[in-house]
Amino acid sequence: MMHADVAGRGVTGEGEPVTVALVRHGETPMTPTGAYSGSGVPGPPLSEAGRAEALRAATILGRLGGDLFDDVPPPTTLITSPLVRAEETARIIGDHFGLSAIVDDRAKECHFGQWEGLKEAEIDERWPGELDAWHTTGTTVPPGGESIAGVGERTHALLLDLVAEHAGSTVVVAAHAVTIRSVIGQCLLAPPGAWWRLRLQSGSVSVIQVYPDGMAKVLVAGLLD
Repeated sequence: MMHADVAGRGVTGEGEPVTVALVRHGETPMTPTGAYSGSGVPGPPLSEAGRAEALRAATILGRLGGDLFDDVPPPTTLITSPLVRAEETARIIGDHFGLSAIVDDRAKECHFGQWEGLKEAEIDERWPGELDAWHTTGTTVPPGGESIAGVGERTHALLLDLVAEHAGSTVVVAAHAVTIRSVIGQCLLAPPGAWWRLRLQSGSVSVIQVYPDGMAKVLVAGLLD
């Protein structure tokens, strides 16, 4: 269970927190199309623009402990989703910091099932109303896919492990829109049906802190420069 801290820097939880810098992977050829790209397939890879976005994210992460949250330690651990676009993003970030990425399946994108590769209009035509329900209930499951709440269960387990294993340090996680929304939403104590309200662009950086007692802070969401 997480307990949100909305009072800012002056309020803390018990013990040393883990700082988690969540990076949405860079753009892929599918990103501009608006098609749903989940964990049902390993690709697509980053586009040229996506590689530039990943490098920009690495530059932002390099500011941690300096002009960006001077009380936060610089990154010392790098975790990535197993999907190609996240692994490529993590590789670019790792080259910047001299870190090797650890693959964690819990950071992968939502499994969209039969919605994979389809645009919103196509999904609405074939499954009227189900896409909206998937977003707003958090518990609706796409045919052959995964609910938003289900994504939250696995990212919550990942966060608990990061608190236990990396307290006092900063961990970078290269992940995806739905997975990052699920983490931020849990930190803010928002229900799964509200997580869709957070828009995250490709290559953006979000930073949270989680304490051993469950206190959680969102330092920034969707940073691009």
